[in-house]
Amino acid sequence: GRYMELDNPSGQEMAAFDSCAEMLEKLLDDLAYGTKYGEVLRAKGMVPGAGEGVWLHFDLVPEQAEIREGAPDYTGKVCVIGSNLDEEALKAAFGAVL
Repeated sequence: GRYMELDNPSGQEMAAFDSCAEMLEKLLDDLAYGTKYGEVLRAKGMVPGAGEGVWLHFDLVPEQAEIREGAPDYTGKVCVIGSNLDEEALKAAFGAVL
């Protein structure tokens, strides 16, 4: 297995998405059901939401993801656990959300 933490990866444009939550939902769907980023066993963290002071907390296990709003315990931290993880692709994907 592999453990990877991302602290405030560089941001990118959110082009085709209406909101941060929509973008995060699509990314978590890719992590939970696909192999694009490797075999993800667990992911959790928080990313900024659309509003001032709004943060999106997420928890993911295979084939199940949960997103909820809340206050930050810390800012912009993501942890992904799995095997054959594509770290650069994950940094770019989460960078687009952060």
